[in-house]
Amino acid sequence: MGSLYNNFPIQIFRAYDIRGKVSLLNAEMVQAVAHGLAQQYIRAGQSQLVIGYDARLTSPGYAQIIQEICQQHQLQTVMIGCCSSPMLYYIAGQYGGNGIMVTASHNPKTDNGIKWIIQGEPPCPEMIQQAGQDSKKYFVPKAAAHTVLAEQRVFPEFCLQYQHSLLSDIQLKHPVKVVLDGLNGSAGRCAALVLKKLGCDVAAIRCEADGNFPDHAPDPSQEVHLKKIRQAVLDQNAEIGIALDGDGDRLVLIDEHGKIISADRLLCLFAEMCLSDHPDCEIVYDVKCSTMVRNTIQALGGWPVMIRTGSSFLRKYLAKSKGKAIFGGEYAGHYVFNDGRGGGYDDGLYAALRVLEYIQRKGLSLSQALAPYPERNGTEDLYISTYQAIPQTVLNAVEQQSQYIDAEISKIDGIRLDFDDGFGIIRASNTGEYFTVRFDADNAARLDEIRTLFSSMLSEQYPHIAQDILDAQ
Repeated sequence: MGSLYNNFPIQIFRAYDIRGKVSLLNAEMVQAVAHGLAQQYIRAGQSQLVIGYDARLTSPGYAQIIQEICQQHQLQTVMIGCCSSPMLYYIAGQYGGNGIMVTASHNPKTDNGIKWIIQGEPPCPEMIQQAGQDSKKYFVPKAAAHTVLAEQRVFPEFCLQYQHSLLSDIQLKHPVKVVLDGLNGSAGRCAALVLKKLGCDVAAIRCEADGNFPDHAPDPSQEVHLKKIRQAVLDQNAEIGIALDGDGDRLVLIDEHGKIISADRLLCLFAEMCLSDHPDCEIVYDVKCSTMVRNTIQALGGWPVMIRTGSSFLRKYLAKSKGKAIFGGEYAGHYVFNDGRGGGYDDGLYAALRVLEYIQRKGLSLSQALAPYPERNGTEDLYISTYQAIPQTVLNAVEQQSQYIDAEISKIDGIRLDFDDGFGIIRASNTGEYFTVRFDADNAARLDEIRTLFSSMLSEQYPHIAQDILDAQ
């Protein structure tokens, strides 16, 4: 048996989901994973679940394999076809909160992955590792492979149920001119229908699911991927641009001037929206968000709660907060409402609709609504090689040095230092041999100071890493 295990790609079982290149997550591997997941549902005493998939070419075939294996384990399954992750979460609510989604989200077309929920909750990292161990027992490399390329199918009845949930929640006073960019993922088609049913004038770009992703990966967090939508907003004289990622759980907004709204600014607006109706509650955000988010929540009379990065951790925190935490968001563009509206999961379209509803109520344009939350001087996520150093040893060195610095230190996820006018963070990647660093400040000069400070803490022991911190773009 040992030699079989040698080919088992355990590295695709990550902190929040299963994800990797299709060469690793192939049909044989999906078959093994399906056995592992079926066992998790059975152990949780569950007997039914729904299965959906994204626009990727291999996704329908993989979903079919998962359905067959689940049925072998006597689980009742309902195939809901090509859909967004939020739509899967919504439909899963009618089946005990159980669902498996075949998606690699915003990753390139060479990848695929699997997300799942059990009784309405995403798996914790331990459960994902457990799924890996259980799958290993069923892994037979180069077994008789299933034909992986099945047809993409949309089942209108499920799409209509999901649409109805949004249409019965959102109230728009008057029509809005919207540009919607689906980035050829699985969320665009249904999102365009919802917006039209709300009376919006919709210019839809890349809203047809296409697993070839002819332009680029379906990742709206990359500024270079937003050229089309920014131009379209200006050309169409639109009031807002809505960009969704490959499976529709992440959102980027463009204002009426074609300007990309950073996650930090949008989080502040969401905090304002939720705290205006529910004062003195918690707003949750991840360790990569700027100091402005914390300061804004406090200024609005809320309680800022910083947690580790990962939308599954965000959803778990909100679910267990007994209603005290009314909203959670991530720098990566995941936004979750928990204020008595919304599904309690990250849904890019729903988050965009809530913004539209709010700015109409206030009689403001998007840029006016965001004016109190100015653009930060900050870096994107920067990726720095570990140069074979043990990540924890490097983080320990930063922690050691930071004792001599006047900053608030947080060790929730890597090492984060908060100053009154900015922050810096270094954390080990969950997926590769690198660190993620990010810096943010009130002005450009202060940004450079914070960045140089992080570099100097490592310059003696880890000169290569220190230099990369200064040079990374």
